[in-house]
Amino acid sequence: MTGPLIVNDSIAIPGDELVWRFSRSSGPGGQGVNTTDSRVELLFDVSASTAIPPALKARALERLPSPVITVAASEYRSQLRNREAAAHRLAQRVREAIAPPPKRRRATKPSRGAVERRLSTKKHRSDLKQLRRGL
Repeated sequence: MTGPLIVNDSIAIPGDELVWRFSRSSGPGGQGVNTTDSRVELLFDVSASTAIPPALKARALERLPSPVITVAASEYRSQLRNREAAAHRLAQRVREAIAPPPKRRRATKPSRGAVERRLSTKKHRSDLKQLRRGL
């Protein structure tokens, strides 16, 4: 996991921009749980990155609550699998932050036929309930 982290086809974060931290994980692990640092924290500073183009960096900084993305993984017993999980999550977070905004919805009005069907259904339901009142 020392190589670049591939975010998408055009963006790869170099390994020297990633900060890895390791600590002891809670949960299962048998005899090795007290000796191995299997919990992984991965930090990435978006504002200091040279891998992300300026326009995408501005979009990401606008969307993210903090310029430093921190991802933790401790669900696996091995440090290697936790490293892979953290790298995958970080790539996903960066992809979401730099994604283009969704297309704006163009407002439309219902067709005349749809309006007539809705009103005739309402009228039919009203007539049905009106018949029940006579009892």
